[in-house]
Amino acid sequence: MRPSVRGVLLDHHERLVLFRRTVPGRALYWTVPGGHVEPQDDSLEDTLHRELLEELGATVHAVTPLVTMSYPCEGEVKTQHVYGCRLVAMDPGLRHGPEFEDPSRGLYEVERVRLDRTEITSRNLMPRAVAGYLSASIAALPRLIC
Repeated sequence: MRPSVRGVLLDHHERLVLFRRTVPGRALYWTVPGGHVEPQDDSLEDTLHRELLEELGATVHAVTPLVTMSYPCEGEVKTQHVYGCRLVAMDPGLRHGPEFEDPSRGLYEVERVRLDRTEITSRNLMPRAVAGYLSASIAALPRLIC
C-alpha cells in the first residue's frame, strides 16, 4: 500500500482546515487534506504541497513533520506521514484532480474549526489514527508548527 501524507493546516486565525466528506453510501466524516505519494513526487514534502494545491488550491509555509503512523487498512498496513503547516493562500478555483472530476467521489467541503479537543472528538474524523493524534495534540499545534 502506497504511503500517504496528511496536512494539519492552520489558517491565519489559528483554525484547523478540514474536509467535510459526503460520499454516497457512507456515513458523513471529516478528514485533513492529503493523499498518496505518486511516482513523480521527489519527496514526502513535495507530495504534501501537490496534494494541498490539488485539494484546496492552497500554498503553505512552515512545513513541519509531526508524526508518522502505521495501522491496518484493508488487509494491509497503511503509513501516514503527518505534517503541520500554515496557510499562505487558498484559491478554490485552483482545485483539480479526480476528487472533483468524478461525482461518485462525493463532496469535499472545506471547514475551519477552532483548535479545541471537542472540535475533533465531536466529529467522525478519519482516519482514526490521525484523529487520535489530533485529539491528543490539538492545543500544542500552534507551538509545534513554526
